Amino acid sequence: MQSPLFNYTEQQSQDRYTLQNPQLLRVSLTGHDDVLARKGAMVAYQGLMEFDGEYQSHGQRRARANTGEGLDLMRCSGQGTVYLANLAQYVHVVDVDHDGMTVDSAYVLALDSSLHTEVIAVDSQYGISGTGKYQLNISGTGKVALMTSGQPLMMQVTPDKYVNVDADAIVAWSSLLRVQMQAQTHSSGVWRRRGNTGEGWELSFLGQGFALVQPSEVLPPQSAQIGQGLRAQYGMGQQGAHGQNQNNAWN
Repeated sequence: MQSPLFNYTEQQSQDRYTLQNPQLLRVSLTGHDDVLARKGAMVAYQGLMEFDGEYQSHGQRRARANTGEGLDLMRCSGQGTVYLANLAQYVHVVDVDHDGMTVDSAYVLALDSSLHTEVIAVDSQYGISGTGKYQLNISGTGKVALMTSGQPLMMQVTPDKYVNVDADAIVAWSSLLRVQMQAQTHSSGVWRRRGNTGEGWELSFLGQGFALVQPSEVLPPQSAQIGQGLRAQYGMGQQGAHGQNQNNAWN
């Protein structure tokens, strides 16, 4: 049998994380260090592998219930290789160091089990209850595989050059950055998208570090959920952009 498909063969490497192509990740396991992956992200595996639901601690469950932010993970263990992907999104492997990284959990594909995650809130400058956007702070030393819809933009933040980013387009940023959530509108119209521009909440980053932005303000439509209240309608939390765009489409 002959076909150009046979050109898409496995990319061999001694590295733990290897991109097979821009949208498919290969993770090698030796039986010592497990990897935590998004539930349902396994597309293939080789060797003696086990996949178990990753149960959260009481504190993690409480944070998930209060904020809607968190990771639905499975623990991949054994000896062999596992291939991970999600909705053909682009995959990027990041080394986390002592500075840490803050990320929207919707864009995490996999991470080393040795890393620590904690839910944090980005508060609005208006102080209105419920307008904060919750994120995950990842600390420790290890690797994280992030996903983006399209090829991303890495923006450098310096003390003399701060960066503003749409809250629905931000993927991750350096944890040491100072962050403020704001809307460039009058407080009386804070719940509305900015005028007739279609723009809404944005995050301002100050300090020294990076901000990773994707060329999309929504996840693929398979993830859309409707009827999640104010956070869904106004672009707050994991499903914010989906609810906003669906409501605009129906009105």
